[in-house]
Amino acid sequence: MTEPAVPSAVTAPLPPDAVARLVRAGVLDAELAALVSLTVAGGIPLVVAGGDRAARRDVRDALPTLVPAGVPLVRLAGAAEDFAWMPQARELGWRPTGPATRGTPGAVMVAELEDGDRSATWGEAAHLAIRALTAGYSLLATADGAKLEDVLGRLSSPPVSALDDELTRLGVVLLLDYLRPVARDPGGHVQRLPPAVLAVWNDGAGRYDHFAWGVAGELAARTGRRPLAFEREQAQRAAALATVATRA
Repeated sequence: MTEPAVPSAVTAPLPPDAVARLVRAGVLDAELAALVSLTVAGGIPLVVAGGDRAARRDVRDALPTLVPAGVPLVRLAGAAEDFAWMPQARELGWRPTGPATRGTPGAVMVAELEDGDRSATWGEAAHLAIRALTAGYSLLATADGAKLEDVLGRLSSPPVSALDDELTRLGVVLLLDYLRPVARDPGGHVQRLPPAVLAVWNDGAGRYDHFAWGVAGELAARTGRRPLAFEREQAQRAAALATVATRA
């Protein structure tokens, strides 16, 4: 029996407080959620890794609410995805199995770059989704791996086989396992540290930087802001998220 195709187009956004709910539940803290919101709103691809699959999906599924209005979203259909909506699919190396439909250039793809059930995007399809970042598309995805090296290693190995220069387009990797580091102050009290979880590709250094407070300048440049303005906006968003998250 042939399984029905999963529709690709996403037309119904999640509730506008989806990110605040993550803060309220302790999945993200307000500072990190604010940083993520600026990143996604700026069009930077973001991959959620670490944690369990359900947590990754929860975070990933909140991200489309941060995409600016008017930017098209396409939820990849896993094993049923044919990329008929992507005008550049053939030139990017995809072998289409059917006629092309009306194109959706510049779309933000929503996907699971994981080896799992039929909803997951893996193998050649995952490679095409990553390669499409070179053609002006963006990506909000989940991926397996507790560490950055695990994520990149799985995506660079068969059957995905993404090239190193393609993987640098992923932009930001958010590792859920390291969301809320703690330390003790001089009085012995446990204090939560600022988020140290983002791994951001630094074009100038040619590597991923692993600490949020060390990559603000890189993220600011990518979103078209000055570093000070970026940090101020992050602080304002964090305060707003913290306030909303405390509401019942």
